[in-house]
Amino acid sequence: MRAIEHALERLIFASRWVLAPFYVGLVLAMGLLLVKFVKGFIGFVPLVLEGSGAEVIIGLLTLIDVVLVANLLLIVIFAGYESFVSRIDTGASEDRPEWMGHVGFSELKLKLIGSIVAISGIELLKAFMNAEQLGHEQLAWKVGIHMTFVISGVLFALTDRLKSKAGH
Repeated sequence: MRAIEHALERLIFASRWVLAPFYVGLVLAMGLLLVKFVKGFIGFVPLVLEGSGAEVIIGLLTLIDVVLVANLLLIVIFAGYESFVSRIDTGASEDRPEWMGHVGFSELKLKLIGSIVAISGIELLKAFMNAEQLGHEQLAWKVGIHMTFVISGVLFALTDRLKSKAGH
């Protein structure tokens, strides 16, 4: 019976590798985001030369938005892979991000919600730059959704802080 238990535990432990293809998929998604960024950048160049100030700002915010999504993907890939699959062996590389290997689930949640709030904030700013094209109801929904993200982030941080003070 102990041999069956041991084999089952080894199988369950090895099942974490099922997640690896998901992380590879996210790496490939980052490559697609790079294509989106390059395409946006190429479209941004004539905007800078010929567009209005508002169009330039919206174009720039769109590029920043793509970068923030890529950063979010990178955080999920690194932290998720190291937390659930295996440690990433970077050797003695001086380029290893300082936070890598030290981000737990709680910190990951806060980084994720922070990135989502930043992305939502950029989308909201872009909406306000085009406010004349949107109705009051659409702007109200965008503000409401953004505030939901902000409040969720604050509640996550508060919960995490209370949990750490309680020693759990």
